[in-house]
Amino acid sequence: NLSTGYESTHRTKMARVALVLTICFMGFYPSLAWSSNSNHTDFLSCLSTKIPSQLVLTPSSRSFKPLLVSSIRNARLVAPATASPPLCIVTPTQASHVQAVVRCGRSHRVPVRVRSGGHDNEGLSYRSATPNGEAFAVIDLSKFNAVRVDAHAATAWVDSGTTLGELYYRVATAAPGLGFPAGVCPTVGVGGLISGGGMGLMMRKNGLSADNVLDATMVDAEGNLLPDKKAMGDDLFWAIRGGGGGNFGIVLSWKLRLVPVPPKVAFFNVTKTMDQGAVDAVTKWQTIAPALPEDLSVRVVIQKRQATFQSLYLGNCSAVVATMRSRFPELGLTRGDCKEMSWLQHKAYLYFGDTSKNMPLEALLLNRSMTIGPFVKNKSDYVKKALTRDAWKKIFLWPDSGAVGQLILEPHGGMMSRIADDYTPFPYRSGVLYNIQYVEFWNGTGGHGTPKWLSGLYDDFMAPLVSKSPRGAYVNYRDLDIGVNKVVGGVTSYETAKVWGERYFGLANFKRLAKIKRKVDATDYFRNEQSVPPLLLI
Repeated sequence: NLSTGYESTHRTKMARVALVLTICFMGFYPSLAWSSNSNHTDFLSCLSTKIPSQLVLTPSSRSFKPLLVSSIRNARLVAPATASPPLCIVTPTQASHVQAVVRCGRSHRVPVRVRSGGHDNEGLSYRSATPNGEAFAVIDLSKFNAVRVDAHAATAWVDSGTTLGELYYRVATAAPGLGFPAGVCPTVGVGGLISGGGMGLMMRKNGLSADNVLDATMVDAEGNLLPDKKAMGDDLFWAIRGGGGGNFGIVLSWKLRLVPVPPKVAFFNVTKTMDQGAVDAVTKWQTIAPALPEDLSVRVVIQKRQATFQSLYLGNCSAVVATMRSRFPELGLTRGDCKEMSWLQHKAYLYFGDTSKNMPLEALLLNRSMTIGPFVKNKSDYVKKALTRDAWKKIFLWPDSGAVGQLILEPHGGMMSRIADDYTPFPYRSGVLYNIQYVEFWNGTGGHGTPKWLSGLYDDFMAPLVSKSPRGAYVNYRDLDIGVNKVVGGVTSYETAKVWGERYFGLANFKRLAKIKRKVDATDYFRNEQSVPPLLLI
C-alpha cells in the first residue's frame, strides 16, 4: 500500500522503489536484461523436468528440421529459418506445457516465439530476421487444434493451432447452418489470423474474425494461466483481438460467435482481359463493391493483365445475377457463370478450384501438410478514394521484370463501416473502400530484398493514391520493409516501433497497445522485429 500519510522514512523507501522500477522498465535492471551468455543448457534442463521429452525437439534431433519447415510455404524464408534455428521447438499438448516454457524462459533469459499455422509473411513466428539476434525457443501450437461446438448457443471454443480448414469443417459438420467469418487459405492458423484481425469474404456481413471473439484463454508473460477475459481485464482482452500475434502472451483457445449461413450459397468466378474491359470493370468495382448488399462480397484478383472477380453470396444464383446485372452490368454476369454450393463447399472451391469436385472435403480442408512454393513477398494498402481509370491502366501495364505480380482487392463497407475504428486494434473501418494485398512470386536462390515489380509499383506509383498519415497496412500481411524494432537497454524502443506500428494500428490504437504492453509485459519478454513495445513512464 503506497498511500499518502507515511512518515518520511517510508517516503524515502518509496522513492527508492520507484527509482528501481524505472531503471528496470528502462531496460537497465541486470536481472531482466537478455544476454548472449544466457545458459541455454539450463533452459533445456528446466524444460526436461516439466514437459515430456518427445514434445521438445532440438536441432540435434532428426525430426527438428522437418518440423521447423513443416508449415513454411514461402521459399524466401526457408534458408533464414534453417541457418539460425531456434534453440528448440516445443509442441505442447496442454496448458501447463506452455506455462512451463514461459517460466523456464524467463528464469534462464530465453525468449519464446509462438507459431499457430506458420503463415506469418515474414516468418517471425519461427525465425529471427535480425543477424546474430538473440537465441529463442519456438512454441508450435499445431497439437492445440481442438474445436468444441455448441450448436444451441451458436458458439465454439477453438484452439489457436487449429487451421481455418479444420475450423470450417468442424463447425459445418457439427452445426449445419452455422459458419464463421474468416479467410480463404485453409492452412492458416486460427491463432495468428484472429490476433491480427482476420479479413475475409464475410466481413461485410459479420465483421472481422476478431470482432466475433467472445472470450479467450491465454498464458501471460509470467507464465500464469488466464482462463477467461475476466481474468485478463478489458485492456488485455481488447489487445489480443487484432493487436498482432506474439505481443502480449500466448492465446491457447478462443470462444467464437458462430453466424448463420444458408443451406446454399452462390459463387461466381469471372475473368476479364484488358481487351474485354478489365480496366473499366475494376475502376467501377471500387465504388460498387463496398455498397453492395451485405450478403454479397466480390473480391478481385489482378494478374497477368487480367482481372478475376470472385464472389460469396449468402443466397441463390438467381438473386445475385439480378443484383449484379442491375448494379454492375460491366461485369456481364450470366446465370451460367454462377454456381450454387454449400458454405463448406465454397470454402474448398474458392481455394482449390475444380480440384474440390473430385476429392472429399475432409481430404482438402483437414490436410495440414504444405509444400514449399516459390519465393514470395507481400505488401498491403488501404484505399479511401477510388483510383482513376488512367491509374488502373498503368497498374495493369506495369512491367513485371520477369516475376509474377498479383493484386488482391478485398471490399469493405457494410458491417465494417459501422464498427468504430477503436472497437478492436484493427483501425481500418469507416471510410475504407477496400484493401490491397500485393503479392510477388519469383524463383531464385536469394530473395531477401523486395523485388523490382513490387517495390516500383508500391513505393513509386501507389503512395499518393492510397491512405495517408499514416499510410495504412494490415498486420496479417506483415512487411518488414516498413520498419523494424530497435532494442535499447533490453527493451524495444517505442519511437522506432511507431514507424511500423502506427501504419498497422493507427496512432491512437498503437499507443493504447503499447500502454497495455507496459502493464502486462513491461520487461518485453514477448518480442520480435515487429512486436509492440512497452510504452514506458518517464
